[in-house]
Amino acid sequence: MKRITVTTLLCASLAATSGAGETRSNPPCAAHDRVIGQLAARFGETRRAIGLAADNTMVEVFASDQTGSWTITVTTPESMTCLIASGEAYQARTDSSRPQGHDT
Repeated sequence: MKRITVTTLLCASLAATSGAGETRSNPPCAAHDRVIGQLAARFGETRRAIGLAADNTMVEVFASDQTGSWTITVTTPESMTCLIASGEAYQARTDSSRPQGHDT
């Protein structure tokens, strides 16, 4: 519950300073540097994974080993980053197990 409250505060802070007229259906967005700075400063989260989506947006996963908090963001080619999801109990996985039924 604490993580949800803190994430809500971060979202409100980003929305208030982004200059965009956000609606409740849109995720809070701000400049990439600002978002990752806030994730580091407020939650101790660092980037753990990165990937490029089919629509040319960058998807990143940030997490903290100390608190277990995690955040997923999506960044546009113009460097506007939006908070998509966040939670607790982050666990890094290094196994390379394949889904059952796949022989490749």
